[in-house]
Amino acid sequence: MAFHDIRFPANLSFGSVGGPERRTEIVALSNGHEERRSPWAHSRRRYDAGMGLRSLDDVAALVAFFEARAGQLHGFRWKDWSDYKSAAPSAAVAYQDQVIGRGDGKRVQFTLRKSYQSGPARYWRPIAKPVPGTVRAGIGNVEQFDTLDFTVDAALGILTFNAPPAVGAEITAGFKFDVPVRFDTDRIAVSVASFQAGDLPQVPVIEVRL
Repeated sequence: MAFHDIRFPANLSFGSVGGPERRTEIVALSNGHEERRSPWAHSRRRYDAGMGLRSLDDVAALVAFFEARAGQLHGFRWKDWSDYKSAAPSAAVAYQDQVIGRGDGKRVQFTLRKSYQSGPARYWRPIAKPVPGTVRAGIGNVEQFDTLDFTVDAALGILTFNAPPAVGAEITAGFKFDVPVRFDTDRIAVSVASFQAGDLPQVPVIEVRL
């Protein structure tokens, strides 16, 4: 499968429904207790692109995008309007948003990630598709600047400093990001009469591992 580095129309994904999915295996023991485990280290997101359609022009745009991706064959970028930046939804992106590592005096590359914390538990989500031009970075609470101090591989989510950060220096970053996805169907069924009556087509979209 190839990945097309193009974003699904953001105005169509705005009305979509979806979010993270986990897989948990549960075994019921004879004493009534349970054993639970997950084979997934990371969650996987699912969406329904059909929920964002508001007009037949939107349907035409969706079909064109679907055909250009050859259905399920090629991946693409997706903006999850409920979770698309390193900061809180009401805040602007800042270079101190997320801790992505610590300097050792030699390492220059750091992978972007986002923290999800509740109580003592924390999950680090890898960010593979940052939005070009939105990444900010800092070393030890001092902001660094794109091109002058670092570069970003927007296809892999890797930040590379021009010089290795000092030993123990906290590396931080702020960014907007997309979700790498593909269509989870090779068929789109649309009825004009049904659509005008409010019956929206189902167009499942699923996150892909890179």
